[in-house]
Amino acid sequence: MQTPSPKLSVARVLACGALIVTLSMGIRHGFGLWLQPVTQAQGWTRETFAFALAVQNISWGFFGIFIGMLADRFGAFKVLAAGAVIYAGGLAGMALSPNPTMFVLTTGVLMGLAQAGTTYPVIYGVIGRQIDDPKKRSWAMGVAAAAGSFGQFLMVPVEGFLIGGIGWQQALLVLAAAALLIAPFGFGLREPGFVGHASAKREQTIGQALREAVRYPSFLLLTAGYFVCGFQVVFIGVHMPSYLKDHGLSPQVASYALALIGLFNVFGTYVVGMLGQRLAKARILSFIYFARAVAITLFLWAPLTPASVYVFSAAMGFLWLSTVPPTTSVIAQIFGVAHLSMLGGAVFLSHQIGSFLGVWLGGLLYDKTGSYDIVWYIAIALGIFAGIVNLPVRETPIARQPVPQPV
Repeated sequence: MQTPSPKLSVARVLACGALIVTLSMGIRHGFGLWLQPVTQAQGWTRETFAFALAVQNISWGFFGIFIGMLADRFGAFKVLAAGAVIYAGGLAGMALSPNPTMFVLTTGVLMGLAQAGTTYPVIYGVIGRQIDDPKKRSWAMGVAAAAGSFGQFLMVPVEGFLIGGIGWQQALLVLAAAALLIAPFGFGLREPGFVGHASAKREQTIGQALREAVRYPSFLLLTAGYFVCGFQVVFIGVHMPSYLKDHGLSPQVASYALALIGLFNVFGTYVVGMLGQRLAKARILSFIYFARAVAITLFLWAPLTPASVYVFSAAMGFLWLSTVPPTTSVIAQIFGVAHLSMLGGAVFLSHQIGSFLGVWLGGLLYDKTGSYDIVWYIAIALGIFAGIVNLPVRETPIARQPVPQPV
């Protein structure tokens, strides 16, 4: 009979997890500020920059499945330490790449690998294993997501200040040094007595867990909704600064807008995590997606002024990463926590495919039409679609056949 492993304190898990996602997501959310400085300095098109970030997002999603497997098997700390080093290398490569190919390999592939190892699936795997109560788990995931949003609020203005003060290349090198701090914070998430997924109520291989998930309709519906989330947030996060500048607004408006998204998502993700203790999480997800479609529609209808930008940013901020806690929490409720990092990475791959299309289509259609209008309209339609597909999601644990016990 296996003795249960001792648990980390909730405060320690949340503090270390929050610091990690504050850095990893905070740095990542500011990449839109580099679009014009990089393309102007290098003489590249917006599509070139957008394609590199699109590759980053798809790499993040693709590697996330395998990173999740490693985290479920060997624990979060080793994955986070390696991810911190890779993140620093990717940021340095983003600063020093001499041509578009190297820019895609470093900013795209390398940085995507780093983000897979330093963001939500890895952190949520620890939360899932260390917090047994599903209701408390939803709240804890909301706190961790709120920390990522606070990172955006904190880091985006800092990144804008660094670009203006020391130049875009030097700013990236400063962030590369900051990314290395993820490793010592990850040390606080070492799980005593961690033995991989042996603590599962029912032993499954990775293949069995994946096959079970992809055959379950609610998992597929969550995956479809997450695709839309990725499309919307990455398109807005990367292209909105240039959209605003194209319409005559100052760069400071874009920096404040992205910071407001981060600030209000602190509240949004925390509130959603709290509501997830009381309400059906699938209904919460449907509301978020429908509300995003309404917010984007009103933003396009209203006159474009700093005030309208800030109102839109606050509204979208409240809805920004608030999809993350309920989505991951539902996965944990349905399938358990033994393979949570891996299954979270699998559904996140869909998010990143959406991210790839959102950021890449933004650059491609802008270069072809001189406008972002078509992509805004796609984002509205997808929001309605995601709101609909989340309605039938079932949150009850999956019924499994008992494993035969040896005689």
